[in-house]
Amino acid sequence: MGVRPTALILALVTTTVVSLGTACSAGIGGVEGTPGAAGLRDPYFPKVGNGGYDVTHYDLIFDVEPAAQHLRGTAVITARATQDLSAFNLDLAGLTVESAQVEGRPAAVNRAARELTLRPDAEVESHLHKGRTFRTVVRYSGSPLTLTDPDKSKEGWLRTADGSVALGEPVGAMAWFPGNNHPSDKASYDVTVTVPKGLTAVSNGELTSRRTSGDTTTFHWHTAAPMATYLATLAIGHFDTKASTTPDGIKVFTAVDPKSAAASARTLARIPEVVRWEAERFGPYPFSSTGAIVDRPNDAGYALETQNRPFFSGPPDVGLLVHEMSHQWFGDSVTPESWRDMWLNEGFATYAEWLWQADKEGVPVQDSFDRAFASDANWAFPPADPPTAADISQPPVYGRGAMVIHKIRQAVGDDKRFFALVRGWTKAHRHGNASTADFTAYAKKTTGMDLTDLWNTWLYGRSRPAAKD
Repeated sequence: MGVRPTALILALVTTTVVSLGTACSAGIGGVEGTPGAAGLRDPYFPKVGNGGYDVTHYDLIFDVEPAAQHLRGTAVITARATQDLSAFNLDLAGLTVESAQVEGRPAAVNRAARELTLRPDAEVESHLHKGRTFRTVVRYSGSPLTLTDPDKSKEGWLRTADGSVALGEPVGAMAWFPGNNHPSDKASYDVTVTVPKGLTAVSNGELTSRRTSGDTTTFHWHTAAPMATYLATLAIGHFDTKASTTPDGIKVFTAVDPKSAAASARTLARIPEVVRWEAERFGPYPFSSTGAIVDRPNDAGYALETQNRPFFSGPPDVGLLVHEMSHQWFGDSVTPESWRDMWLNEGFATYAEWLWQADKEGVPVQDSFDRAFASDANWAFPPADPPTAADISQPPVYGRGAMVIHKIRQAVGDDKRFFALVRGWTKAHRHGNASTADFTAYAKKTTGMDLTDLWNTWLYGRSRPAAKD
């Protein structure tokens, strides 16, 4: 994430189940198997995500009226059953579900706050056996919600000066589409958005078509590489757009609010330079396109590493661009297994800033480390063990997370070996998920060193050591 605290909203889900009245004819409940779990028991957000299936693709179709902050959506979700299912859940906050189908047949839908339970009929039983792929279609509409996180920041569907932006870290994606809303379930995406003529709709991936008919324009975006729900975005408004290609063949697409265009131009022009510089240190850029979305200052109040093109609330400086672009490796391609692993995102992204300052601005990395070490805020709790959901984006996750990376570099003692370790990490988990345990095991195996003292002091230690060395 960018430079704002963020954490998961999600109060305890109420237990009252409200029928949406979409139960189909006789046969519902005849599917053999058991219901998929409602929630993946994330350490901080146990109700987020769902068990029993793995989403492989989201095809999301929207008709948005920005002035009324209203959308009509159709979510076509392709998934593979990981158990024999009799029912399964989707996460959705607000919005009214109008109908649901599984494999072309009407499904019964029950709702308990932000949980949808879909129960298909007996005729689709074979498609819900373990290992089988099945397709779900949910049609819904309403005014998407702005959600408040435990740290009081806002996410979900945010109103902007001339439209809206959807931001999903950590759980805001469920404010605009139903899904398996946990970083451990990544999928490819197609996002098709129809908006009033004159407005632009920007999402992740690559723009495959833009078509105007009458007084509306439809944009179709395709994301081929797996993406976690929290990294999906949709920005609607007046944007100056620019498409180009880096010398390395990576497509660049930027969308900038006209009021932020002049102040953003110099920084955004450095996107190819930043991507190439980071690729030399972290490994090949993991996606086929890059870029940025820049809205007006204070429209959201923070930046976010939305996949392919980070979102910025107002013109970014180069340090923030470096931070968010580094997340394309750390967070977007190598995605945390759970929200407890957030330091793997933010520690590396903060360290990327330190490396940039050393290479481009003459500030030694050790100086950045020393400042972080001296900051009391970085010692409030261990970076790998935030005490509550409100703490997952607090200073220790960033600053002390970066200190962990630097201590590894010092332990290795050789920059060539250290950067080989980093590139190996991004290669080993490219387009996948990884946990803190995965990382510590990888570091031990790669270095051949016993790093127990390092982890105990810097990653899990609850107090500042007497000396920084």
